Amino acid sequence: MKVQYVSITPTEKANELGCYAFTPELLASVGARYSRSNDGLDGIASKIDFNNTDKSVDSIFKMIDYGHQSIADMTPIALFIDGISQFAAYYLWTLSPTAGGQECSTRYIKISEDGLVDSETLGIQPQLRKNFDAHNKLSFECYTRALEAWTKIAEKSPELTKIPKSLLESDKEKDKKAVERMKRNFAFDRARIFLPLASSTGVMMVQSARQWATIASHLQSHFLNELNILGKNIADQMAIGAPRLLKHSGASDSQKNYIDNEYSLIKDSSSVSLWKNFKTVNRTSQVITENYLEVDDLWYDNQLIEMACKSRTNRYSPFGSIISRTGVKFCWIGISFGEIRDLNRHRTGTKFCPLIPLGFYNALEELPKYEDDSTVAIKKCAKEFNDTPDILQQMIQDDQKEYIYFTNLGHQYYFEHTTTADKFLYEMELRTGVGAHYKYAEHCKEMLNLWFNKYPCTKGLIFEGSAEPE
Repeated sequence: MKVQYVSITPTEKANELGCYAFTPELLASVGARYSRSNDGLDGIASKIDFNNTDKSVDSIFKMIDYGHQSIADMTPIALFIDGISQFAAYYLWTLSPTAGGQECSTRYIKISEDGLVDSETLGIQPQLRKNFDAHNKLSFECYTRALEAWTKIAEKSPELTKIPKSLLESDKEKDKKAVERMKRNFAFDRARIFLPLASSTGVMMVQSARQWATIASHLQSHFLNELNILGKNIADQMAIGAPRLLKHSGASDSQKNYIDNEYSLIKDSSSVSLWKNFKTVNRTSQVITENYLEVDDLWYDNQLIEMACKSRTNRYSPFGSIISRTGVKFCWIGISFGEIRDLNRHRTGTKFCPLIPLGFYNALEELPKYEDDSTVAIKKCAKEFNDTPDILQQMIQDDQKEYIYFTNLGHQYYFEHTTTADKFLYEMELRTGVGAHYKYAEHCKEMLNLWFNKYPCTKGLIFEGSAEPE
């Protein structure tokens, strides 16, 4: 694991124009002085002793201790985080709904077994390490075989990739490259279900020092060893740009109580029959995903909803205020962790995912009708994971909290998102676009159909499937 702080330097043009250049904390202190002065930037900056900037910063940052935490919101910090598990990356995004950033994609990059996070870092109990190693070995064997098989299927039956016919038949070099990329994505997209959550990835995030300090505190309060280490590294690197916030980044009783309470809910829920009685497909462990949509439209009729959608020209256009004021809660029961990782990064509202494995998505419905070595290999790999949801639920009951590292991107969970209708509709427009990201496109199309059933007047006004080919 490696966390690195990255400074932002002035551009050549900024230097040429003599623009101010502040450290993150000095930037925040200058901004904070706007609440106590109407002198403007030049007037405030003229009072800074650039030979002793600590004096200007200290006089402001001590106010954070008095509850003025908004000062720390004006302290931007960029961190690059390498070599953390797929789970830690997901968890980091759950704590960072407003962060800007990116993560290494399992849909574009071949993941290597060499990058597995070691069992000691993850805190795997000694008596479980043999099973842990066996799980990862099997997972990567299946991932490798499935990736090879899906690649062959894409070449043999390109119509299954759902790549637009115009691209498949084009002689343009640009389109040919796009087709090859989308075929690779097709294979990665389906093979990745076997990737274990202990495989490593990288994340880059930009957010305020206040948010980083809160995250570091949360992670260092967690019962998982990897998250403890990550929290400590984040705090150390954050302190390079915002040293005065380091004292706010340690473990806390309030964070620990919150984390323990949430885990107790998972443990209690895993024994409730509600989570165990889902329809399965072909007697495998895969559960049929169920979709639910709840819209708080108490004050609005369909005509007003239609009017709020009519003026838009593309998916980036604003909705009318009625749409943006309408609360929406939508959820899937039985969506795979691979899709959850992607949908979790939408920045609005509140997401909720009790990490109780309900099934294992096997992608068998995507196979061609014919049978050959490729289809047989994929079916054989899928069968290896049929019993894992029950095993994992038992691990939860046995209080083996590191059970999450025995899961894969194909394991299915409950996922819920609460937001407003404009953000919901934008997400559905974006996630139904052309490309190889087939499963969440399918889930989002089904969710959008629930919206159209409720508001048929908006059919044709929502820019479904308008995102560019990926």
